[in-house]
Amino acid sequence: MPDASRARQLVVFTLGSEQYALPIEQVHEIIRYNEPRSVASRIPWVRGVISLRGRIVPVYDLAARLGLEAGLTEITKIVIVEAGTEIAGVIVDEVEEVLTVEADRYEEVPGADSELIESIAKLGDRLVVLLRPSTIFAPQDHLVAA
Repeated sequence: MPDASRARQLVVFTLGSEQYALPIEQVHEIIRYNEPRSVASRIPWVRGVISLRGRIVPVYDLAARLGLEAGLTEITKIVIVEAGTEIAGVIVDEVEEVLTVEADRYEEVPGADSELIESIAKLGDRLVVLLRPSTIFAPQDHLVAA
């Protein structure tokens, strides 16, 4: 759960018909989608790599990681996410907005994969799923074992 004493800024994006978010402090930048260079991987949601200002960055299909259907469109983006010393890009349908969400708007998600999902923010009639960036691109040995 997010720190109960403070509001947080979230980058809200869509995957299919659902809204998800990442903490803004872990979003490095948002770039237009360019097809990643394919690389061999045993992990089905690894789409490949891109060169970002001279650095090779892995790109993950976040919809596939979450078990969702999503296609590429002219508004598809790659969100560059940092977690600790790791940096990776995740493909999202569309970046919607940056929101400040008060601490009392978050709730745990019973039955959800708590390794991937931190909480849900209730915003009026909207439910925005807050993801844990560190587990989106956990070390490969951890993922293969899962």
